[in-house]
Amino acid sequence: MSRALRVAIVGAGPAGIYAADLLTKAERDFELSIDLFERLPVPFGLVRYGVAPDHPRIKGIQKALIKVLDRGDVRLIGNVDYGTDITLEDLRRHYDAVIFSTGSFDDARLSLPGVELPGSYGAADFVNWYDAHPDVPREWPLDAERVGVIGNGNVALDVARVLAKQADDMLSTEIPDHVYEGLKDSKVTDVHVFGRRGPAQTKFTPLELRELGLVKDVDIVVYPEDYEFDEASMAAIHSNNQTKQVTKTLTDFTLREPSGAPRRLHLHFLHAPVEVLGDEETGVTGLRTERQQLDGNGGVVGTGTLHDWSLDAVYRAVGYFGSPLRDIPFDADKGVIPNVEGRVHEGDSQATAADAPAVDGLYATGWIKRGPVGLIGHTKGDALQTITHLIDDREAGRLPEPEEPSEDAITALLDARGVDYADWDGFHRLETAEKALGEPQGRERIKIPTRDGMLEHSRRQA
Repeated sequence: MSRALRVAIVGAGPAGIYAADLLTKAERDFELSIDLFERLPVPFGLVRYGVAPDHPRIKGIQKALIKVLDRGDVRLIGNVDYGTDITLEDLRRHYDAVIFSTGSFDDARLSLPGVELPGSYGAADFVNWYDAHPDVPREWPLDAERVGVIGNGNVALDVARVLAKQADDMLSTEIPDHVYEGLKDSKVTDVHVFGRRGPAQTKFTPLELRELGLVKDVDIVVYPEDYEFDEASMAAIHSNNQTKQVTKTLTDFTLREPSGAPRRLHLHFLHAPVEVLGDEETGVTGLRTERQQLDGNGGVVGTGTLHDWSLDAVYRAVGYFGSPLRDIPFDADKGVIPNVEGRVHEGDSQATAADAPAVDGLYATGWIKRGPVGLIGHTKGDALQTITHLIDDREAGRLPEPEEPSEDAITALLDARGVDYADWDGFHRLETAEKALGEPQGRERIKIPTRDGMLEHSRRQA
């Protein structure tokens, strides 16, 4: 009987887990052995560290991912950093194929004067803080009263909502004490969200926007002059149910009367950021925007009219960006691994990937494959495309033969290097500990925020 095909998946977020799940279920005539590597002690990626804690419905996706790993046909090896703890050479020696699913966790660049001033923050950094990512500082400056958020997607809404929301309304979630105390001491009174396009061109999802209107003790403030709808806008409203629901909710906001709430969340459309105002000594003092007008084709053009907004901090929520991986081709402009339908190709440009040779045995899936677009559900189709090509390559004999394919060889290597890796049983021990922390307060769990604390509870048993 031939040996099992050995596959390593680097990155245990939804993209990596979906790839593992689909690979195990795919029609094939060979046995499989899959190892799922994760640099954190726990899996789930942005589901655990990118979704706001007051959105348990979205975090519920984690339950489906747990079921996949509970089956036992995929081995989790956590707390292992690709590029330091293990290298591409190591993976090539022990696996027939490697799938990279490392996602996009950094903030996309925004080229504006003043963007690097003190008080100008990337949304991803703030999200990591309020989601208690173990690799970020536990303190966050929340002394700004007037805050601007640049962006018109769900991350911008999350950042704005968390900044505006009363800390006590977050107590029922999984946030640890340091996040609650930080939000409770926040000085914010006004949060302004700026989008360069019109209401019909936003990237909000309907549910996320409706939830914004339910936040207690926060007035939603909108500006009728921002509500422009051209022919392209009306066509989108009539043809796309999501656009129709979003614009209806935004229009409903215009009918609201201010309640005199202690905090206000302002939604601005047709304002393109031009410059973050301030200086190195004072930090951010404002944001300059240029008024836009719809061009009739779904885009906007500048009018030349500038407006200066007095602000104490600015958050940039203009998208995520992938990070390069050691010894792997990378497109620094797009933040992706150059690939054709999931097969990694040589070179440094996604645009020219099809003209470059494929790298046999290397694959990509998820945001590191296609960029940070689409919802979590889109990742399944993405993974299916990648693993289909992997199976085709195996059947065509294009996968390189590993020198040491035994399952014990990779863990022996990690042990020899002193890597304190975590396993799936360790996740369940950590989950039990987090639920025990939340139980006395009537909460489902309280997230353990430090790597050492996570490892202490998930430590492999002798």
